[in-house]
Amino acid sequence: MDTFMAARMQMGVSLGFHIIFACIGMVMPWFMFVAEWKWLRTNNPVYLDLAKAWSKGVAIFFAVGAVSGTVLSFELGMLWPGFMEHAGPIFGMPFSWEGTAFFVEAIALGLFLYGWKRLNKKVHLYTGLVVGISGVLSGIFVVSANAWMNAPAGFDWIDGQAFNIDPVKAMFNKAWFSQAHHMTIAAFSATGFAVAGVHAILYLKNKLEIHAKAITIALAFASVAAILQPVSGDLAAKNVAKLQPAKLAAFESHFETQTKAPLIIGGIPDVENETVKYAIKLPGFLSFLAHGDFNAEVIGLDQFPKEEWPPVPITHYSFQIMVGIGTFLMLIAAIFLAGTFKYKHWLEKKWWLKMLFAATPLGFIAVQAGWIVTEVGRQPWIIYGIIKTKDSLTPMPGIQYTFYTISVVYLILSFVVIWLLSRQIKVLHAKYLSNG
Repeated sequence: MDTFMAARMQMGVSLGFHIIFACIGMVMPWFMFVAEWKWLRTNNPVYLDLAKAWSKGVAIFFAVGAVSGTVLSFELGMLWPGFMEHAGPIFGMPFSWEGTAFFVEAIALGLFLYGWKRLNKKVHLYTGLVVGISGVLSGIFVVSANAWMNAPAGFDWIDGQAFNIDPVKAMFNKAWFSQAHHMTIAAFSATGFAVAGVHAILYLKNKLEIHAKAITIALAFASVAAILQPVSGDLAAKNVAKLQPAKLAAFESHFETQTKAPLIIGGIPDVENETVKYAIKLPGFLSFLAHGDFNAEVIGLDQFPKEEWPPVPITHYSFQIMVGIGTFLMLIAAIFLAGTFKYKHWLEKKWWLKMLFAATPLGFIAVQAGWIVTEVGRQPWIIYGIIKTKDSLTPMPGIQYTFYTISVVYLILSFVVIWLLSRQIKVLHAKYLSNG
């Protein structure tokens, strides 16, 4: 493995690990907030126990997310000094705001965890709300920085240097809004289905009220997000068509510029022969999804030099995985809503609980696939159209060893997190089972 590939793999592993904890850190505080709010409204102690249990999970994920996010910050400078030399002064603003949101979140979480008997009940409740809001804002600010890499703005690029820097314009670039809402909705969907799935399998083993209420709260968030996600995805795809046509062409394996461009479902891209085998093609639908017109022209990869093509197969497969999972989660959301309002007996069936458990990892798989589309689909650029990834690589040798080391550390950390969460679940179960 050469240095370039090792650096990309290390960044990919670090980002892939962190994004799971970032999503959970954005969303879980909302669950604990709703659980406490329900306790204050109903005085049902089950909601109180649920809020406390979830808050301990939030603390675990917050700690791990903070560490893995810090590692990513160091890696930007260590692995890609050519990128940071130019990008640091331009897109530093969203990172500074993210740091502010992070500190607010940390303070509010501390008050929530240790303020149960020390704060007024309503004050305590709203500390949980602050944790949720600051967590979402933290995620949005980071996504804004990434969006800048996809749609660079706020500077003039002259002879390999940036001039007339405008950090505000850089932060609110043309891609930030579409990426921010798409990622935020994805986080709520992924986390909601994961939490519901874990409690579903626990409910199958022991039909405790706490698990039933947990499933309802988690699915309420997840179902709304799953239904909104296609709308968000459509807006994001239209934005990509305008700003990064090569990326759109790559994730659709659209090799030839044409009108009435077909939407490709499935298939195996053949880059050498510039075709897609075994695919379902819907004529005109890509034109409509990209430009709102079935007859519109969609730019293909033939309009770009081959050395500037993103890796087509991995981008295409990742996009198909993301869309496929999103469609399945929409089906689960529809069943939940139907069961909530009309067919209540569905939600006690074993097939339903097993389906929820099977869906536990799917949202996060879709999130990972989406980030592969975003990052790999931008290649070979680290700043789209400005600096190529290979030109920002560190000259330092031995990156392979840091990649191996960080991978092992993250693997161990994953087992530690699973062990800590399992321990919390066992303590909760022991309490309820001992009470009959």
